Amino acid sequence: QVELVESGGGLVQAGDSLRLSCAFSGRTFSSYAVAWFRQAPGKEREFVAGITWTPTTTYADSVKGRFTISRDNAKNTVYLQMNSLKPEDTAVYLCAADFQYMGPTVHEYDYWGQGTQVTVSS
Repeated sequence: QVELVESGGGLVQAGDSLRLSCAFSGRTFSSYAVAWFRQAPGKEREFVAGITWTPTTTYADSVKGRFTISRDNAKNTVYLQMNSLKPEDTAVYLCAADFQYMGPTVHEYDYWGQGTQVTVSS
């Protein structure tokens, strides 16, 4: 059973940066793809970025050039560096893992964390 634990969220001002972490345990981390999603109140869960073991990365258009996903296989952790934050980035950020898939489809992921709140004030 895979367990994912997010951390690093908080309250920041527009233009600030945050780095989120997703700690992975329970299986061989290097075999899994991991993605970040976000969900704002009243909105559907939205894909943010994904990374495979190789690593290959992919991003939502709304965060390209501002967010960077990376992984440290020695620490079993995936990071999301978020720069130039905007109020519209406010959401609960969740990480998800799958043995092969790193795309934007929510139901393809087998494992989810509980999320960490990111609030960006204007």
